[in-house]
Amino acid sequence: LQKILILLHVTTCVVVGKTLMILFPNAMKRYILKQGEKSRMNENPKFSYENWGPTFFSFKYLLFVLKVKWKRLEDEAHEGHPAPNTPVVTFNGEVRHLFDFMQDNRPLILNFGSCT
Repeated sequence: LQKILILLHVTTCVVVGKTLMILFPNAMKRYILKQGEKSRMNENPKFSYENWGPTFFSFKYLLFVLKVKWKRLEDEAHEGHPAPNTPVVTFNGEVRHLFDFMQDNRPLILNFGSCT
């Protein structure tokens, strides 16, 4: 049921977004560029709007967003329930799963941070 609701929501957003891109291309370009500022996509001079802007609200965009949102359903953690076995990437670029790092009965501690 959750996947169907996500499908309906994302499909509606893509259809509305695509329609607005056709009817109001300049306004949508400004909106998409403003979204790009939040993710700092605009800071790379070699990565212009023409490279990524038109891909918004395409069929590939729809499939990608659905894949990500559906995957996140599997990775939800709820108090009192087992933790999800989320995929993680090592410093060597190897994709592993969280439970791969558990050893016997020892607790697994995750430390998140950033380096800027």
